[in-house]
Amino acid sequence: MLTHFANTLEALDPTHKFYGLIGAVAALLLIASIVGWVLKRQLLTKNNPSEKSLKLINNLISRVNAWWVMVAILVIAFLAGKLGTIILFGFISYFALREFMTLTPTRAGDHRTLSLAFFLLIPLHYYLIYTNWYGLFSVLIPVYAFLLMPSISVLAQDTEHFLERAAKIQWGVMISIYCISHAPALLLLPITHFEGQNTLLLFYFLLIVQLSDVLQYVFGNLFGKTKVAPVVSPNKTLEGLIGGGLSTILVGTGLWWITPFTPLQSAGMATVIVAMGFLGGLVMSAIKRSLGAKDWGNMIEGHGGMLDRMDSVSFAAPVFFHLVRYYFTP
Repeated sequence: MLTHFANTLEALDPTHKFYGLIGAVAALLLIASIVGWVLKRQLLTKNNPSEKSLKLINNLISRVNAWWVMVAILVIAFLAGKLGTIILFGFISYFALREFMTLTPTRAGDHRTLSLAFFLLIPLHYYLIYTNWYGLFSVLIPVYAFLLMPSISVLAQDTEHFLERAAKIQWGVMISIYCISHAPALLLLPITHFEGQNTLLLFYFLLIVQLSDVLQYVFGNLFGKTKVAPVVSPNKTLEGLIGGGLSTILVGTGLWWITPFTPLQSAGMATVIVAMGFLGGLVMSAIKRSLGAKDWGNMIEGHGGMLDRMDSVSFAAPVFFHLVRYYFTP
């Protein structure tokens, strides 16, 4: 019976798979919204509700509300096709880079370089994805932009902390544009026996990486005692990582039918996504701490800035992309 059910899921056409997933995500968000509403209502009926509990529930409700908006935007972009998805990620890179540079001190001598990054590099890089130009996509930023950006900055003849400023700009561009862009770049991969279904693979990746964050947050709040790196990220706990990570891997295994993977391969891919996403969150938290900030911004209520939501994606996307490209394309 289980085999029959699995075969039925695999046999669904991509459109039915897509709408089925959207329905499942909407159902989960609806349940989360109802749970948040009930918890807050119960708390407010008490004479002296705990401020800590009220703050936690309000944060949960804000996060869920923001997820409704983010999922709606993502679905609209997916329905708009490849162009819509790439434009959406282009804007994500723009806002992520803006947050990174807002927290990173720059000088007048860097302004021409930053203009190049915002108004030439982002459109050009995503244009390469749209036109399936993988060769130039893979080297544009790590080779040509890496050499060109400090070359433009040096023309301003401002040597004050030059290496430090150049390194910060390179980091911002690599994380905000190059790494994040590997998520929509999944659309250009010619995966064997998976033609016309790359959007499902992108959906799978985003679902796993974001679900891992959510479940680690939930398990951490419910059972978290052992902090993994208290100086860097006080909210990340070993219990949250294990509980949230294993739960996400289980979900990833169960979603093999929307991917080109077998269930075992899907479990392996989900494990890689969870691990890289966790490391991405830690590294980006360390950068925030070094800059004296708690969040990258306040663009997304309950979540912080765009980079707070994309830190896991920035580390997981390149590794997932190259694993798929190496093992599942001709």
